[in-house]
Amino acid sequence: MGKLDAKIEKTTEKWVVKMAGTIDEDADFAPLSLQGSPSLEVDLDGLKSINSCGIREWIKWMAGAGNASITLIRCPKVIVDQINMVEGFLPSNGRVQSFYVPYYNDEVGSEKNILFKFGTDFSDGQLNLPAEVQDEDGNVMEMDVVESKYFKFLKKA
Repeated sequence: MGKLDAKIEKTTEKWVVKMAGTIDEDADFAPLSLQGSPSLEVDLDGLKSINSCGIREWIKWMAGAGNASITLIRCPKVIVDQINMVEGFLPSNGRVQSFYVPYYNDEVGSEKNILFKFGTDFSDGQLNLPAEVQDEDGNVMEMDVVESKYFKFLKKA
């Protein structure tokens, strides 16, 4: 399968993990030990896929953070889907700071991911959808998810 590319940067205030690629049975979280993390920020912008073995490894890895606060940023659709479906994927001490929402225009076939940010586009249990999303040519785009399912995780917060 694919390969997970992950880097960790540590400061005294927080640890930042940047991930790209695929989380699967070959993903090695050992070099990314979270033991002793004061707080954790996980940037998932480059993540392309995750499978069931990867979900299991992710949950075990997250548990290693103990009680440190965990913030997920730039979550792609594949991660939002797991947060909504898998109990414990987002730990109780975790929150989503930003995530992507896919949009499309069926007539011209354009696709675009819009980054929703906490405090602007959503807050605890609240969602502020943009009035209109357009592609680069000015074509109006529609959300490419079922709102009631995709944004379910916001109600848990």
